[in-house]
Amino acid sequence: MKLKIKICGIREPENITHISELNPDLMGFIFYRLSPRYAGDFLDKKIPGEVPSSVLKTGVFVNEDEIEIIRTVEMYSLDIVQLHGNETPDLCYRLKEKGLPVIKAFRIDNYQSFRHCSAYSKCADYFLFDTTGSGFGGTGKKFDWKILNDYDHQKPFFLSGGISPDDPDRIRAITTPFLYGIDLNSRFETVPGRKDIEKLRQFISEIRVKD
Repeated sequence: MKLKIKICGIREPENITHISELNPDLMGFIFYRLSPRYAGDFLDKKIPGEVPSSVLKTGVFVNEDEIEIIRTVEMYSLDIVQLHGNETPDLCYRLKEKGLPVIKAFRIDNYQSFRHCSAYSKCADYFLFDTTGSGFGGTGKKFDWKILNDYDHQKPFFLSGGISPDDPDRIRAITTPFLYGIDLNSRFETVPGRKDIEKLRQFISEIRVKD
């Protein structure tokens, strides 16, 4: 299966335009105010409408209430939500009932971390695995990806956490059939919230040509 490519932490209009030209599968806009990549103060609500329809516009939220999530989804014409905090399965179900696909993120440090996934297996469309750390949001660091080969849930997932331009071979070494996509963020930036287009272009080309 061809890996899906999600580019996350975008907020500047010109950067969004250039990233759209790379044809990623998903683009992530962060609506967590404590993130250095918070999009709410930068993102014109017209901009996501200029993203090609083939690219799923993803809103990333951390412990936000349902009303605010729905308001943001409608304001920015988002296609999918990513819940990156301590959200309950009940919230996931309610969002799905409103027709929103859900990515539920989990912070991973060892194989036992996967046990938290079970409660969300029926209410999330995808999981996302990021590296554990203090607070919420990405750390820019990797966990031991080898444990993914023992992942035993029947749910496709995105790999996040410190993926860098040097990692295509390491990603291809992951053997689980449930690896659905990869989440690219801080290692492809010039400053927080602004992506290095050439680094992304080269990485995507390498991943897709051998996928």
